[in-house]
Amino acid sequence: MTEVAKAKPEGAPARLSLRETPSSERPLRTVWLGRCGYRHALAVQEGCREAVLAAGGERPETLYLLEHDHVFTLGRNAVRGDIVASDEWLAARGVEVVECDRGGKVTYHGPGQLVGYPVISLQPDRRDVRRFVADLMQVLVRTVGEYGVEAEAGQGDEIGVWTRPDPERFRMRRKIASIGVHLKRWTSTHGLALNVAPDLGFFGGIVPCGLHGVELTSIERETGAAPRLEEVAAVLDRHFRQVFGRPLGGRYGDAPEAVR
Repeated sequence: MTEVAKAKPEGAPARLSLRETPSSERPLRTVWLGRCGYRHALAVQEGCREAVLAAGGERPETLYLLEHDHVFTLGRNAVRGDIVASDEWLAARGVEVVECDRGGKVTYHGPGQLVGYPVISLQPDRRDVRRFVADLMQVLVRTVGEYGVEAEAGQGDEIGVWTRPDPERFRMRRKIASIGVHLKRWTSTHGLALNVAPDLGFFGGIVPCGLHGVELTSIERETGAAPRLEEVAAVLDRHFRQVFGRPLGGRYGDAPEAVR
């Protein structure tokens, strides 16, 4: 039986794949997940990534914004020795330990920290891992800047965002945000974590990102005020769209039941 290709109706838009459509022309959905466990968020990301890949661009790419329950996560380059807390310390504070496939070493997530997981394709015009990480850092620098925190992107092994030193006030640079990503066929999972107003004492249980002697900080510590996490999420969403060239005004709100 001979198959005959059907002509598209006149005026019908052409269907373009991720490899053909510039990222600036693709919709980006933003979803606020609220507070959820780390393993659940992993499953949500992986499901979205596989749907994006399978649909060839027909499934909206998504920026998930959320906060986690207490957890130490170990990236692909982590060593267990970078968790210096005892099992008793972890149990008493309800801290879970999870290995994952993101880049980087060990870090902490918990209440008061804003986490962003962009599940987006870097095809066809942003296939550059260094640029992707640099863009994520720029999003964070711009976000904390709106709260009066002067910060800069880390260099070399110091991936993340750091406050600028202030010699007159004897203040050294401090880390305010971390980044760790994973790419599969140029589609991302994992992402960034910004300390808005977490209990910084939990970082004492690890060697953050494998960097000894690092001092952690937050928007609350730097400014004396703790903005609502949902408010900071909206600011970060706006800067993400600007830096990544995505249309402004994408859906922002509670997660639909399918991803709770």
